[in-house]
Amino acid sequence: MPIINQPSPATGIPSAFGLGDINPTLFLSPANSGKLIWGAGPTLTFPTATASVLGNGKWEAGPSLVLLTIQGHWVMGALANNQWSYAGWGKNNVNALLVEPFIDYNFPDGWYVATSPIITANWVAASDNRWTLPMGGGFGKILKFGDKFPPINLQLQAFDNVVRPHQGGADWQLRFQVQFLFPR
Repeated sequence: MPIINQPSPATGIPSAFGLGDINPTLFLSPANSGKLIWGAGPTLTFPTATASVLGNGKWEAGPSLVLLTIQGHWVMGALANNQWSYAGWGKNNVNALLVEPFIDYNFPDGWYVATSPIITANWVAASDNRWTLPMGGGFGKILKFGDKFPPINLQLQAFDNVVRPHQGGADWQLRFQVQFLFPR
């Protein structure tokens, strides 16, 4: 569930704080993938944003693929999907690509450094206004509270958008994530 603080990107555009659109992705993956682990499945977006600037107002769906490998202390891979809108009250149709390459280096005691920029393409935008390319990274820690509670993954990353659409908005993003790691 994305909780978003969206400062005003330009004069006349309101700021907002609240729930964004929920975007679950489901993967099917072979049980014995070997060194290259992969999965494929659907990604969906539900228009749950509490303010219009925090979401698209569209129901969306599309295919998703993930590839990853674990080599010693390294975890490397990428997530990719494309979604199209098929219903909703938002004014713009959606045809959007998301690619998230990730590289983590794990230290003892649950600490790690990571980079996972979210690269996007808006296929319905003009070709010179289509891409967002952030650069950056951060760190995280997996916390364990005994056997009765699931581990929690805390992560903080900062990115500078070296390529971004021309309509305004921040040149940077700060991403804080909290994930509950339930066992299989």
